[in-house]
Amino acid sequence: MRTTFMAKGHEVERKWYVVDAEGQTLGRLASEVAALLRGKHKPTFTPHVDTGDHVIIINAEKIQLSGNKLKDKKYYRHSGYTGSLKERTALEMRTNYPTKMLELAVKGMLPKGPLGSQTFRKLNVYAGAEHPHAAQKPEVYELRG
Repeated sequence: MRTTFMAKGHEVERKWYVVDAEGQTLGRLASEVAALLRGKHKPTFTPHVDTGDHVIIINAEKIQLSGNKLKDKKYYRHSGYTGSLKERTALEMRTNYPTKMLELAVKGMLPKGPLGSQTFRKLNVYAGAEHPHAAQKPEVYELRG
């Protein structure tokens, strides 16, 4: 009788990928990166084990949004105190906090809980074209579409 293959966390081989965000749409990029981080592109994917790879996103400041989202999309944060709701538009986020914008988009597409937190730690986002991970010999990942 055959049994379903279940990956074990310590046996997973992880690669490093570099994704260039220049000219890419935010949501489409984020969904592919989330799939890479989870390991859904691998035949050894197991839902309850972190089988994904490390992802480096460069040129986060050059990400695109479709339609009027640059001025209409809002990002909210709240400290928990009364009247402390803060609001930023997507344009403000792209100019002042481009890495945070991409991190929030990818994090929302990952599972919630400890597995999602562990998966999210493998994401590295940089505003410019330079990154300090050359020693890991990352491969360039071409996005579909």
